[in-house]
Order: sequence, then structure tokens, then C-alpha cells
Amino acid sequence: LSSCTSAAEKEMGGAEQREKQYRAHRGFGDRRGGVISARTYFYADEAKCDQHMETFLRCIDASGGSSEDGFSAIKLTALGRPQFLLQFSEVLVKWRRFFHQMAAEQGQAGRAVLEMKLEAEKLQEALANLGIATKAESQHWFTGENLGVSGTVDLLDWNSLIDSRTKLSKLLLVPNLQTGQLEPLLSHFTEEEDLQMKRMLQRMDVLAKRALEKGVRLMVDAEQSYFQPAISRLTLEMQRRFNRDRAIIFNTYQCYLKEAYDNVTVDVELSRREGWHFGTKLVRGAYMEQERERAAQIGYEDPINPTYEKTNEMYHRCLDYILEEIKHSRKANVMVASHNEDTVKFTLCRMMELGIHPSEKKVYFGQLLGMCDQITFPLGQAGFPVYKYVPYGPVNEVLPYLSRRAQENRGFMQRANQERDLLWREVKRRLLAGSLFGPN
Repeated sequence: LSSCTSAAEKEMGGAEQREKQYRAHRGFGDRRGGVISARTYFYADEAKCDQHMETFLRCIDASGGSSEDGFSAIKLTALGRPQFLLQFSEVLVKWRRFFHQMAAEQGQAGRAVLEMKLEAEKLQEALANLGIATKAESQHWFTGENLGVSGTVDLLDWNSLIDSRTKLSKLLLVPNLQTGQLEPLLSHFTEEEDLQMKRMLQRMDVLAKRALEKGVRLMVDAEQSYFQPAISRLTLEMQRRFNRDRAIIFNTYQCYLKEAYDNVTVDVELSRREGWHFGTKLVRGAYMEQERERAAQIGYEDPINPTYEKTNEMYHRCLDYILEEIKHSRKANVMVASHNEDTVKFTLCRMMELGIHPSEKKVYFGQLLGMCDQITFPLGQAGFPVYKYVPYGPVNEVLPYLSRRAQENRGFMQRANQERDLLWREVKRRLLAGSLFGPN
């Protein structure tokens, strides 16, 4: 638990000023609770993070050695102190919320996130009134050639301001609407914390360079919602650097999150503007029970879609948006990581309608090793790029993971029966055709 708390908070207190969702809570210190389908890493020290990085490097090497077009998956909580992911996530969420509040004040509430465009002049007046920056100070922030349409500021322009170190100290003061006070978004880092954060970024860099060298795509796994904004943002920075010619770095979007579609559309738009290749893995999500329980107990809005049907709708909506992007630019790539037959059929139909051929290798399919082979093998035989997700590690760690995955998939036994029936039908067909051991 202490690895999720900064030194400043330990010495001077103040953790209660953090947003509830982004505070470390004793009741949820063990992040394995209710999580039956994902490996959980805990921070021990920097040496342990280096060990994890070496394991990931070996995985990249193995993937590169066994396939010309392989993937390796990594988790950022394995590579550094989770405190930074919590704090940076809170910064990003408050930053975006501030933008939405400004948009609402300019009469744009309810619009799609990319359609919200703040009038720069009104925004400068608001910043001056709030005491964040004088009009003279903020004027040049919104006139640079890198900002969008002249005279307006959209969310991507807004996000780009946080990238600049010179503007950070001013712009990381955000008004608390309840108290009317300006509050700093980040507490001060000690020298050691600053080094730890830099090491985390360096480990990501080492992994990305090895993946590029070996011709392996790197999938950054999604994690809990209180880490995810930072994980997505750091992954996005890697994409901007490494995805210039092809998609090497893949971000993961959890479609059980209410904000999934907004996140996908904003990131796709950034890739369009900057000209790099968008790479994503779409999943439904692995932390639902824990997320719901944590939100209810601590008292913040549940980030998860209310029903499984809503999650399905979100998955297909995000997928359709990316498939449309592939059709128009051929610079997007998607891994459909799903055991759901309806989702696979939906993808195949849309690919046909949009003229996306499997040989282009823009759409990949992924299932877990040992599960849903009745989906995997026909896709592979039909020429689609299809992958098996292989957990690796000591047997005592991998076997519980596999058994939990079977437990998680409530329709697993039903699918196992379906697979058994298909196999039995094929055996009978071969017996009748006299070709039980034949190649066909």
C-alpha cells in the first residue's frame, strides 16, 4: 500500500485532498480481489522492476524467434512504482474535467467530445478570472502552429498544453468548484521519487526498442480504472515515437468502461493529425467486480457500463469506428481480443462491407490458449491473422491463471460442449468417408 502513496503525503498528510478514486485505500490494497483473469504485479523495489523488464525482454525475443509477425504483452504496473500511475491519472482526469467545465460554460455541454471547441479568447478570460494565468501569459499558449483551428481550442489542443514543461507549473493548478480554491494537481516529488518515475519511462523505452529490433508488436495491457488514464497516456507517447512507419505499440481499450468510445475517438484523431499508425487491442475488461465494489465502498461513480449488453454495444461501436478508420486511411490496426462468436461474426461482416481484406493484416483476432479453438482455427484456415494468447511463467503461477480464466468465462462449459460436439461430428464424418487419419 505504501508504494501507492507519495513521501509528501506520508510526511505531511493531505491524502484526503486527493480524489477518492485516485487515493490508495487499505481495503483494496491487494488488487487481486475479484480479479480472476489477469496477472497482478506488486511493487517491491526497483530491482524487482528490472527483473520484470528482463522477463518481458525474453518474451519479446521468444515471440520474435517463433513468428514473423508476433505480439508480446506487458503491464506497466510491473515496471514501476504505482504511485506515479495514480497521481498522473488524477492529473489527466482533472485536466479533462476542467476542459468539459469550460465547454459547459460556453454552452457546449452534451456535445461529442471531439466537437467541443472552446473559443480561445473566452478561455483566456476564464483562466484570468480563476487566477491561473493572466491574459498576457496565456495568449501565446493558444496561438502556436501546433494548436488546432485558429481561434478555438479542442481537447487535443488542450491536452498538448500539459506536454510542455514550461507551462506545467501554472497549468497544474485547477479550481475546486466546491471550495472555489485553486489546488495543485501534483504533490512535490522527492529526488528518489523523481528517479523512480524516470526509470519506469526508461524501462518502457528499452522494451519498445527491443520490440522494434525484433519485429514484434508490443501490446500494453489495460489495468484498473484508477491507473488507466496514465497507462494510456504513456502508451500514447510511445506510439507517437515508435509508430511512425507501422504500428509497433498497441494500446488496450476496455469496452466495459463508460468512457471507452470517447477515449478511442480522441486517440484516433490524434494519430490522424500527427500522421502515425494507430494500434489497439479491444477487450471487454477484466476488473469489473473489483471496480464496482471499490466504487460502491469508497463512494465515487461506478466507471463500468451498467449491463453486459451495454458493454457489447460499446465494444461493437469502438470496433466499427476503428474499422471505418482502416477503410479511410489504412493507418489503423486492431486486435479483436474476444471469445464472443457474435463479435467475431460482426467483425467479419464489417470487413467484407468495408473492403478490408485479411491479407492486409490490419485486423487481427486473439483468443486464449486452450479456449475457443472452434473460433481460432477456422479463422486461421480462412487466411485471417489469428493469435493465441500464451501465459508463461512458473507452473504454480500459470495453472491458477488458466483455471481462473475458465471460471471467468461463464459460457466456457457451454462452449466446451459445443467444441466436443463439433469434434465428434468430424470424427463420424471421417469414419464414414474412410479417411479418419487422412489430411482432409
